[in-house]
Amino acid sequence: MLESAEALLLEHADLERQLADPEVVADQTRYREVGRRYAALTPTVHAYQAWRTAGDDLEAARELAAEDPSFAEEIPALEAAHASAQEKLRRLLIPRDPDDDRDVILEVKAGEGGEESALFAGDLLRMYLRYAEKRGWRTEVIDATESDLGGYKDVQVAVKAKGTPGPGEAPWARLKFEGGVHRVQRVPVTESQGRIHTSAAGVWVMPEAEEVDISIDPNDLRIDVYRSSGPGGQSVNTTDSAVRITHLPTGVVVSCQNEKSQLQNKESALRVLRARLHQIAMDEAAAAASDARKSQVRTVDRSERVRTYNFPENRISDHRTGYKAYNLDIFLGGELDPAVESLMAADEAARLAALGES
Repeated sequence: MLESAEALLLEHADLERQLADPEVVADQTRYREVGRRYAALTPTVHAYQAWRTAGDDLEAARELAAEDPSFAEEIPALEAAHASAQEKLRRLLIPRDPDDDRDVILEVKAGEGGEESALFAGDLLRMYLRYAEKRGWRTEVIDATESDLGGYKDVQVAVKAKGTPGPGEAPWARLKFEGGVHRVQRVPVTESQGRIHTSAAGVWVMPEAEEVDISIDPNDLRIDVYRSSGPGGQSVNTTDSAVRITHLPTGVVVSCQNEKSQLQNKESALRVLRARLHQIAMDEAAAAASDARKSQVRTVDRSERVRTYNFPENRISDHRTGYKAYNLDIFLGGELDPAVESLMAADEAARLAALGES
């Protein structure tokens, strides 16, 4: 642990020097990267300093107690403080997901269940928007295809932190576990007999990638334009403003039609494409990693059912951690933290286990 902490201290000091370097400041992309890494390491550096201070205080108290027994009374409290500081430092030294400080692009898609699934997708979107609002994040709907009854067949939204979030506080760190199939059990508005139906919607969360992270060769793209459909103003069905981009090497297809400008839709589509290609690279890296790495919560197969929302019982159940609560109405209002933190704790336990094995 000591070697790891000292290596991070050296890196932190080097990053601090870079942040004062005029050449780095002039290169905004590099400056952002250095600043993001510096902010990520700062809590660990502070924890290391607190641990060293607590250790020095404890050692001094023991030396003084050898000469004056009255100092011995302070030792239990100092030992507890030292142990607490050591545990905090140990947890901060657990290898982190390198994307934990990133913003995300979150996509919700209607699945089985037709119109009811689209309505549920709309419920999930509102849940994430409210959660983002409670955490002080900014949101931006990139593209959306609405259903006839006001739900969503497909919607993509960018979620961005304000300022520099602390460890475990950025959108990717807290939302990356939401990917998968979300199942709902309730009486649909289209059900005349009052029977409970089960339907599902899919959620896909991707760390937002910048141009410097993912290099896309324009020759690898096929770009098609077509007329938008659905709500959107005068340009809908009158101009070829919608854009569909196919990344030929991977076959990934992204389309956007929310904006009235073809150029704006192209930029939005490229933004989503970068995130998807970054996610593919992450998945490939995870597949090539050790069994311990692959067992982590965040690598759960996206086709698996991850959570059930049972309206008759007002129950929310997460099938990965066993988390269960009977406050579905509050949960859908954006109070996701208890479930999110149970997933983060499971992920941390997996990382600790993997660290112990290595």
